[in-house]
Amino acid sequence: MKQGTIIKVSGPLVVASGMQEAKMYEVVRVSEKKLVGEIIELRGDTASIQVYEETSGIGPGEPVYLTGKPLTVDLGPGLLQSIYDGIQRPLDEIYNKAGDYITRGIVMPGLNQEKEWGFMPKIKQGDEVGPGDIIGTVQETSLIEHKIMVPPGISGIISKIVPAGKYTVIDIVCRISGKQISMAQTWPIREPRPVAKKLIPNEPLITGQRIIDAFFPIVKGGTACVPGPFGSGKTVVQHQLAKWSDADIVIFVGCGERGNEMTDVLQEFPELKDPKTGEPLMKRTVLIANTSNMPVAAREASVYTGITIAEYFRDMGYKVLLTADSTSRWAEAMREISGRLEEMPGEEGYPAYLGSRTAAFYERAGKAKCLGNREGSLTVVGAVSPPGGDLSEPVTQNTLRVTKVFWGLDANLAYKRHFPAINWLTSYSLYYDKVNDFMRKNAADDWPETREKAMSILQKEAELEEIVRLVGVEALSPEEQLLLYTAKSIREDFLHQNAFDEIDTYTSVKKMYWILKAILEFQNMALRKLKQEIKLEEILESEFKEKIAKAKMVQEDRLDDLEKLVKEICESLQNN
Repeated sequence: MKQGTIIKVSGPLVVASGMQEAKMYEVVRVSEKKLVGEIIELRGDTASIQVYEETSGIGPGEPVYLTGKPLTVDLGPGLLQSIYDGIQRPLDEIYNKAGDYITRGIVMPGLNQEKEWGFMPKIKQGDEVGPGDIIGTVQETSLIEHKIMVPPGISGIISKIVPAGKYTVIDIVCRISGKQISMAQTWPIREPRPVAKKLIPNEPLITGQRIIDAFFPIVKGGTACVPGPFGSGKTVVQHQLAKWSDADIVIFVGCGERGNEMTDVLQEFPELKDPKTGEPLMKRTVLIANTSNMPVAAREASVYTGITIAEYFRDMGYKVLLTADSTSRWAEAMREISGRLEEMPGEEGYPAYLGSRTAAFYERAGKAKCLGNREGSLTVVGAVSPPGGDLSEPVTQNTLRVTKVFWGLDANLAYKRHFPAINWLTSYSLYYDKVNDFMRKNAADDWPETREKAMSILQKEAELEEIVRLVGVEALSPEEQLLLYTAKSIREDFLHQNAFDEIDTYTSVKKMYWILKAILEFQNMALRKLKQEIKLEEILESEFKEKIAKAKMVQEDRLDDLEKLVKEICESLQNN
């Protein structure tokens, strides 16, 4: 094996000489401990290496072994239900082999090479196939059928295909023009997987979270940014998306979050039930756990590992959701390595290429016509943890430039115990036009108008609050006081949602529509009564007020009760 020699060690950065045959982004093994590293800079015969493990005890003079390969992930049956670290080492396998701590230099294949899977061929000898064509399937879990595809760049005539039976991921199941194909394939993590054509996304990702689905929707194949200060609920929002969104596959990347948060995920996810099937949610989930006490460089790799696995499932035709918690830690890893490389720093010490790296990551999302003539989508939601909640800092601003949805978490709302603490005045979505047709069909014909009216009430409330602070609520007209009451009802009875309540944790679009409709119809009724010179206090004593407050606790199979409530309010309006 070709090798160089270490001449400098600076934390996760190792510099080695004698590396004239090395290539950019090549994986190397550092020192006799064989630590995993990746070449990130080449100058003459000197290479700068980003090491993904703890480098204490490593010094100049020790060898660096070249592998000739880029950093890749193993793709094939066995990905689902797995828990990996940032460079796709299975943590449960490491625990069985090494105990509670990851031994430095430990190498594990990403997929279990001994487990046998039931392979069902879908083609026959003599068939002509191209990249992305399905040669067979494996029932990986009870929820997901894993499609074995022809790897990109390979095409030809099938000269051999194995019969249906049990095979490991490294067994040869097919020969295409002399090339041997197994159920597993590898792919470099920094290179996007190819697609036939990018498509315009037009179907919303239904999350079950009212403020998101109603006011700030995201589409399947879209991108979203969730910035917020400590304690504002970023992690819970991402957990809710993973649990309830109507994606087929969920990839959860814990990118440098605190260990206790990641522990909660690892303990909670295996116990969660998929709401559609009642099966464990893990059967369609891949977890990548990379906590803040793991080597900083591994954070940088973890988001690429996650998105490459996500692209692989998208290529099968699945709707995939990737959540990264949090991309701030990823950017901090880049900042640390950039500083140790002595590069010219950009704003706040981040590297000058932070913007282009961020854009390149989010650009891998999208809806696509995949190789093999299938449609799949990859939705990316990135949490950002700006220091002190300052949304003007570089990571948040660079993320906002490339994502189309902004769910701005507000510390003031979180302190008031209003969750999800998404600020309805600062957040936005650029996907309204894409989802209107779907919502008209699945919620109601007048959905866009209903949503716009509710948003305008919340905006007018913000304008009136300044007057109320100066002269008091009594100075407002009865109509303006009613508007404040309606805005309060929208906030408390519609936007406030309890993630830990069995009923309130998820709301269908139909239920969401009827709750909002009831609030707005009550306002219409009240306005009519005000014109008849009935006092506002009398109007607000109506029995409908309590029924609206309880509307979000109506079960999904009792939506007729909400429809009946809206009819009763409308009849009351007509009778007056």
